[in-house]
Amino acid sequence: MPLIASAKNGLTIRLTEERWQHITAGHPELLNLQSEIMQTIENPDKILEGNNGELLAVKLLGDNKYLVTIYKEAEEDGFVITAYLTKRINSLNKRKEVWSRSH
Repeated sequence: MPLIASAKNGLTIRLTEERWQHITAGHPELLNLQSEIMQTIENPDKILEGNNGELLAVKLLGDNKYLVTIYKEAEEDGFVITAYLTKRINSLNKRKEVWSRSH
């Protein structure tokens, strides 16, 4: 059964077992951060536009580390594509901001 988060626009975003396996295979440091990944969708610091219609939810975790959860929205619901940790916020700041906590 997939994990569910509610995006800022109210759409349901799913994290399937297949996607979770994909994420943790490439980013084993996220193994204990499953709930934080879902919280990043529900309560991000900002949401950025991706290159192919996806959205990037960004949240500062502390220690200058940002958790980025990439997801796609469809008409009925959406799904998590991947997630990763980064300290390189400058490359993310070049993207168009869709939503921000400060607005």
